[in-house]
Amino acid sequence: MTDINENIESPLILKVSFNKLLEYYEDLADNQDEFLAARAERVLETAKAYPELRDGFTKTQTLKDRKKEIGIILQDSFSPILTKNEIKTASVPFHELIFNKSERFKNIIKTAGDGFELQIKNMPEDYRYIIACTIILNFCYGHNISFKRPFYYEIPDANGIMRYYKIMYNADFCEIVPTEKAPKITQEDYDELLDNFENLELWKEKFPPNSYQFKGFVISNIFDVTEDQSISNIKSTLIGEDKRKDETFMEGFYDIFRSLLGINDIKVGFSIYNDEENTFEHVYGAGVSSFLLGGEEKEDCCKALCNWSHNRLLKEHKYFSISDVERVYEKTEGKVPQIKVLHQQGIKSAIFAPIANENGLMGILEIVSNRPKVLNSINANKLVDIMPYIVSAVERSKSEEENLIEAIIQKECTSIHPSVHWRFAKEAKEFIKDEISGKEARFRKIAFDGVYPLYGQIDIKGSSEARNKATKEDLTLQLNAVKSIFKKVLEIESLPIYEQFVYQVDDYLKGLQEHFQVDSEQQISDFFKQEVEPVFEHLKHIEGLREHIESYHNSIDNKVEVLYKYRKHYDETIATINQEMASLLDKKQEEAQAMYPHFFERFKTDGVEHNMYIGESITKEESFNPLYLYNLRLWQLQVMCEMENTYYQMQSEFPISLDVASMILVFNQPLSISFRMDEKQFDVDGTYNARYEIVKKRVDKAFVKGTNERVTQKGKISIVYSQKQDEIEYMRYIKFLQAKNYLDNDVEVVELQDLQAVTGLKALRVSVLYHKHENDKSFYTYDDLMKEIKA
Repeated sequence: MTDINENIESPLILKVSFNKLLEYYEDLADNQDEFLAARAERVLETAKAYPELRDGFTKTQTLKDRKKEIGIILQDSFSPILTKNEIKTASVPFHELIFNKSERFKNIIKTAGDGFELQIKNMPEDYRYIIACTIILNFCYGHNISFKRPFYYEIPDANGIMRYYKIMYNADFCEIVPTEKAPKITQEDYDELLDNFENLELWKEKFPPNSYQFKGFVISNIFDVTEDQSISNIKSTLIGEDKRKDETFMEGFYDIFRSLLGINDIKVGFSIYNDEENTFEHVYGAGVSSFLLGGEEKEDCCKALCNWSHNRLLKEHKYFSISDVERVYEKTEGKVPQIKVLHQQGIKSAIFAPIANENGLMGILEIVSNRPKVLNSINANKLVDIMPYIVSAVERSKSEEENLIEAIIQKECTSIHPSVHWRFAKEAKEFIKDEISGKEARFRKIAFDGVYPLYGQIDIKGSSEARNKATKEDLTLQLNAVKSIFKKVLEIESLPIYEQFVYQVDDYLKGLQEHFQVDSEQQISDFFKQEVEPVFEHLKHIEGLREHIESYHNSIDNKVEVLYKYRKHYDETIATINQEMASLLDKKQEEAQAMYPHFFERFKTDGVEHNMYIGESITKEESFNPLYLYNLRLWQLQVMCEMENTYYQMQSEFPISLDVASMILVFNQPLSISFRMDEKQFDVDGTYNARYEIVKKRVDKAFVKGTNERVTQKGKISIVYSQKQDEIEYMRYIKFLQAKNYLDNDVEVVELQDLQAVTGLKALRVSVLYHKHENDKSFYTYDDLMKEIKA
């Protein structure tokens, strides 16, 4: 660089000049103090021989040529007595050029190393032009715009620890004058600029490049603010959201504490205090460790700490340090728990500080080092200034966690659907407002009027028969096992009581085959527990029987305490079917909600049921049109076809082969629903609307009129309705889905036998077309599919 204005875009033409400083010395030359006057004369005489020092220059060579003279001019500003203590430089603004430095500044830069490049922090490159313009507004037009931000240098010390230096500029020796290129700034211009800080083009229009001349220099008074900045950095780090998910979070946290304590190898850990269980627990987060817990997820407080440490942290809420872990470990023979766990991790010194508020202990801050004595009770006092921010962060974190727990409970357990959440939020705000105002706060009724219901289910056919069969097979297996053991007992010890047990078992086996009843399972289970088990407990000590009884016990499930083989297959099949069907329905629901918002809920029984309500009052906007209702009905029918297909594609993977049957209930009149606070769910309002709920509960068990045939059939979708217009509407949907090869052509209309308080129902039934697998292009009816699967 030969000229200080090279490669710089700025409204200022920079000139190094000492004119303002020399004017100050001209006043001192007339001072009555002879010593001051003589020094001033010497400075003025030095500058007189070189007019460029007053007029200004831009060439960097001049700085080298006039180095001696500049040193004399700046001698009072850079006192030789203070040069090893003060951190000070002379430079031009917005430039990396420094032409005079105190000895201490030179030493700091030298310690940083040869590759270190000095850069001002907090001065974005994009804003340097605009900052220069704000200075011109102040100097030339008297508009005092406050843009004072703290500027810093970040410079590593000899140990590689980052230290922070704050820069304070003295601009007393600067002057700025406009050139001919400078447009005059009017009040209107100024007002426009006030609202357009980031509009660089506008600033360049008002302050073209090189339109003003800067003459002078600035003195930078620099202060080591490492501790203050470390505290500030800790505050900023703790304020940030989702930090625990960031892998780099803890490493950055280490660096902040290293700067604060001046130790380059420390690590920081945390453990959370669980007041209910009196335990310390691991903090979940990326890279977060606990050196008090070692590798444990949680530990009882009394086991993690000795009595003194326990009282110090939990009762007194005071920190303690261990400056030499090795020495204390040997002295206590490794019997002190916190010393033992630190020793096992190779830690040599440590500080434990309680994170506590007026309500008690919330956690422990753990600072450790692999060197002895670097952490001690003296430098532990530096934590006093940062602990309030850590306490605040932990309080906020605990509050956020509690809110998250409540949100998860609400989502998983109380089923407040997102489509109606706004209504609950509105009432909650009203509740809070009343409570604050001193009024009687009550949660008002939440209801939605004029909504259209949609109901559907995919039901597991013959689930009761399948469970009874599984129960009979389990009980038969266990009874035969018991009978076998008693026969062996009779060979060793022929007592009539053992014959009576064999008779009782045979009687139960006969009952299972001939007339299995509701209470048969409970009777036989009681027989096993109350009569057989005490006898087996006695018999297992007899040689020759122990092995058989142990084998019998190994076949018993520990949770239900009976043989649980076929019933387990049944339960797993039902659970898997419900899980898979519910997951598919939930996934498809996301698509439906994107089409038009509506209320949705589903239930797992022996199959999956779902309710949907759609209407103006739910969406909160005047956007509802019957078109969205028709669209949702078509979507529902199509998704039911897809669920049927998905089920039969995975049927072979289930422990038990079961069939399903699907049904849709059509109700073409809008109704009102309200949230039942006691039951935590929505229900229909009004006597007339209650008819809909009655039909829902009974219709899947209804028979086709004049027959013993259920309306729901495997391989078919049944659409139950009462109005002719519903039949016409759904026939359109069926024809559309037939064209898409979702449904077969065998549509039938059937009348249903009257239900209690419900008459006049009909149903459309149509066969589903299946694929053997997801990529199968062929289509099968249920019967064809079964033949293909078994072939």
